[in-house]
Amino acid sequence: MFIRRGNGKIAILIVYFDDIIMTGNDVSEIHNLKSRLAQEFEIKDLGSLRYFLGMEVARSDRGIFISQRKYILDFLEETGMLGCRPADSPIEANNHLSGDVREHTGKERYQRLVGRLIYLAHTPPDIPYAEGVVSQFMHDPRTSHLDAVYRILRYLKSAPGKGILFYNHGHLRLEAFTDADWAGSVDDRRSTSGYCTFLGGNLITWRSKKQSVVARSSAEAEYRAMTNGVCELLWLQTLLLDLGFADSVPMKLYCDNKAAINIAHNPVQHDRTKHIEIDRHFIKEKLNEGLICMPFVRSGDQLANIFTKGLGSKSFHPIVFKLGLIDIFAPT
Repeated sequence: MFIRRGNGKIAILIVYFDDIIMTGNDVSEIHNLKSRLAQEFEIKDLGSLRYFLGMEVARSDRGIFISQRKYILDFLEETGMLGCRPADSPIEANNHLSGDVREHTGKERYQRLVGRLIYLAHTPPDIPYAEGVVSQFMHDPRTSHLDAVYRILRYLKSAPGKGILFYNHGHLRLEAFTDADWAGSVDDRRSTSGYCTFLGGNLITWRSKKQSVVARSSAEAEYRAMTNGVCELLWLQTLLLDLGFADSVPMKLYCDNKAAINIAHNPVQHDRTKHIEIDRHFIKEKLNEGLICMPFVRSGDQLANIFTKGLGSKSFHPIVFKLGLIDIFAPT
């Protein structure tokens, strides 16, 4: 990414190989940057952004909508899943996928399917956890793992046009939700961390990732997830400052584990915090500086649940709606 400034005018250039997105807060500055680029390189102006790296962009008076509908439909057609029976969630609730099963399956086909899913996870935040689970078995896939991949495809079939709508909520507050599924992995008992961040009420980043070490308690697992959320908020704050946006209001980090919140506010070191001492001091420092605050959120309102575990449809779909996912192609 390249940012050009001049007298308060900003032009932003985002480059991926030979694909470029250009935006900014001043039309003349954008045109000036285009002219400078045309003097050095052969470029072609395709107008307003509509399609970029498989992502489709639609605009209306309501806001900006981003999806990967064409990519999903092409994916389903290539795999022969266009006529499949849709699933109501991408992975079974309380799934226990493990590598300790005997039925092997074709590694090459499995890796190709999961690779396509990894690329797809750029826009729909409802499949990263499921995609992260099946990607753990790419080295030695089994039949049950392939069935889980096909379930994700069946879920995508249910609403291929689902995407994220960005619109004006009247503020630019940075907020994050963090969660962890303690000892969720059957094979190594490592926990899964998940977070999602909102800017101005719109979902902008999310992640689901297995932790690198085994957590000795649920509080430790939650605390490590909180650390990831704080790092993401600080990175986004720095990016916004580079773009000319500043907000003195503390960033909110929502957590549903009171023990982890108490550890963050308690400067006393004890046995429960020795193994997360660095993370504890890091978060405490940001709390003292007033950069973040940590309000408690009920587990039923924890949006990051979708990134740490498989959920039943009654819990899954309300979270998907709160994350801002809609399907503008669905019949009204």
